[in-house]
Amino acid sequence: MCRLLAYLGSSILLDRILTKPEHSLIVQSYQPREMNSGLLNADGFGIGWYHAQKETNPFTYKNVLPIWNDTNLSSLGRYIESGCILGTVRSATAGQAVDLSNCQPFDYQQLLCIHNGRIENFRETLARPLRDRLSDVAYKSIKGSTDSEHFFALVIEELHKNPSATLTQALQNALLTLDQLTKLYNITASANMVISDGQQLVASRFATNTQTPSLYWLRDDPTYPESVIIASEPLFAGDWNPVPEQSLLTVGKDLNVQIAQL
Repeated sequence: MCRLLAYLGSSILLDRILTKPEHSLIVQSYQPREMNSGLLNADGFGIGWYHAQKETNPFTYKNVLPIWNDTNLSSLGRYIESGCILGTVRSATAGQAVDLSNCQPFDYQQLLCIHNGRIENFRETLARPLRDRLSDVAYKSIKGSTDSEHFFALVIEELHKNPSATLTQALQNALLTLDQLTKLYNITASANMVISDGQQLVASRFATNTQTPSLYWLRDDPTYPESVIIASEPLFAGDWNPVPEQSLLTVGKDLNVQIAQL
């Protein structure tokens, strides 16, 4: 299991949300409080963000080092600012390569995606069935070997075959497909995911036949006014709300939070 966070709101420096909170991603990498499995998130990390003034494809910074060992992060965090930031620290599933192609966030055109969860015995169960459901466009978006990126490709496929679909609808349809496949192959899966196009956040808290990973949201904290934060674990003391199990959470540009059950 990994730990993730997403921020949407007024423009801030990256280190305000990545490193300064008392229970930041750095702390969660070596001292997580609510992980279902594993003890550490030491198999790399990644950050994604959107330009504060220009409309352009997002930027990413990734490393296979544990986040606490990256000497560049402090300088980047004090220089880069954005109104839409995603970050994750990774605990790799046994057998999956620890390399940059498997580091999140995954990106496709304007989209960034981060995922916390796993598909049981992915290579032996759903790797081929998921790929069979992808067009060439979605299939070619896959650069690594993780179950996370293959599931993101399924979301891309939903958007590709129905260009009028919203991000929320695409993620919902992908989750319904995942649910059907896990029942067909009698396996477990979990999919806490956040996807953004720079203007909105769409998140899921979902699991089938297994414990649902933790996920929280917070709006307009006094330290982070005019913003919404989504995180696997609360980053600091505050009025954090658990995302209901088996649900989708959408945060629009107006920062209104909408939650719908799957």
